[in-house]
Amino acid sequence: MTVSDQASDHGDVAALAIENLSHKIGGKTILDQVNIAVPAGQFVVLLGQNGAGKTTLFSLVTRLYTAQVGSIRIFGHDLRQESSVALSQLGVVFQQRALDPDLSANQNLWYHAALHGMPWGKARARIAEELARVGLADHAKRKVRGFSGGEARRVEIARALLHNPHLLLCDEATVGLDIRSRADIMADVRSLVRDRGLTVFWATHLIDEVQPEDRTVILHRGKVLNQGPAREIIASAGATSLNDAFRRITEGKAA
Repeated sequence: MTVSDQASDHGDVAALAIENLSHKIGGKTILDQVNIAVPAGQFVVLLGQNGAGKTTLFSLVTRLYTAQVGSIRIFGHDLRQESSVALSQLGVVFQQRALDPDLSANQNLWYHAALHGMPWGKARARIAEELARVGLADHAKRKVRGFSGGEARRVEIARALLHNPHLLLCDEATVGLDIRSRADIMADVRSLVRDRGLTVFWATHLIDEVQPEDRTVILHRGKVLNQGPAREIIASAGATSLNDAFRRITEGKAA
């Protein structure tokens, strides 16, 4: 699917629209009046330090938690009122590993297909397609326990895409990986945006994963402090790099 096809499917509606979202855990404010719009067919970065609220935000978007204040819409479908339709548009790669290590890559994907009620023939074709795309077709019968961290992540990405979602959430998907594995996964996910028109919302604390044209949302202590193309954030902060801009913005020293 191309970017133009994606736009045709959903018009001008945002892939993900978060409005006035606030959330407390144990009386502590974790997210405070968060407003984010993720345009369809783009790679959008959620940039924040550990503890900024990124995982909580993703937990609300995936309905692991119920939003206390504010609204979340996925391609125009309200998460409260149309949860099944909204979540069907979504694929997720969580920060914590979510594969069964005692099952093979193939078995993990079959289990996911069953949860989505995919017909047998379609599931078989999609599993073969995605494992081939991530370069693991020859390792489909290997137990996940024997995979490297990068290989396991590739299986998780394949699993998240099995039901052909339009929006992919990745929460610190490269954490703990070596440089080569990080680069391979970044290249793969970016190619999905370019070649399939997939929308990706990529949460990270690693500034070197952000490219100048990436729409970037800076989340700090539960608040959105800035958002827009990275190059514009750098310019507006009077900085020379995104690292410098991030420091200035989070320390309240931006121009």
